[in-house]
Amino acid sequence: MTETLIPALTDIAGDYTIDTSHSRLGFVARHAMVTKVRGSFEEWQGTAHIDTANPANSWVKLTINAPSVATGSADRDGHLKSADFFDVENFPELTFASTAVSRDGDEWTIAGDLTIKDVTHPVTIEFEEGGSAKDPFGNLRVGFEGETTVNRKDWGLTWNAALETGGILVSEKIKLEFDISAIRNA
Repeated sequence: MTETLIPALTDIAGDYTIDTSHSRLGFVARHAMVTKVRGSFEEWQGTAHIDTANPANSWVKLTINAPSVATGSADRDGHLKSADFFDVENFPELTFASTAVSRDGDEWTIAGDLTIKDVTHPVTIEFEEGGSAKDPFGNLRVGFEGETTVNRKDWGLTWNAALETGGILVSEKIKLEFDISAIRNA
């Protein structure tokens, strides 16, 4: 069976709400130096403004519910929620607010401030525009996929354990992954 591709809409400018039920904010960490553990945040919200004529006028804002971290292991999730990592009792939200946006064709670069545990550092995320379409409900949807790598220690997420064979239990470098579907506001 051949898949029919629908051409993307050319005018995607406007204000958007991220459709979190069709999006993913994920992360990948190396565990015990031998495998990767994947996780995501299940509860979050975001808005964006896309200006295709002047991409520098575009922006993105995210608010992430830290207690919604999920890795498929209740014990690991509990540890991530503890003071060793996200300390969700005292810091229930993570936030991201863009500070600069640029575009080169279908490639978007979004720089912004990521705040975890009241510590803010700049991050830059490279996104690829995945396309746009009208969904069956008449909504204009746009899709973006992006990733970046950060050092978790920059935000005070320093817990670790030494391995008997050398190395550490949890990598300091964490890959952040973004699969975004956004709906243009009416």
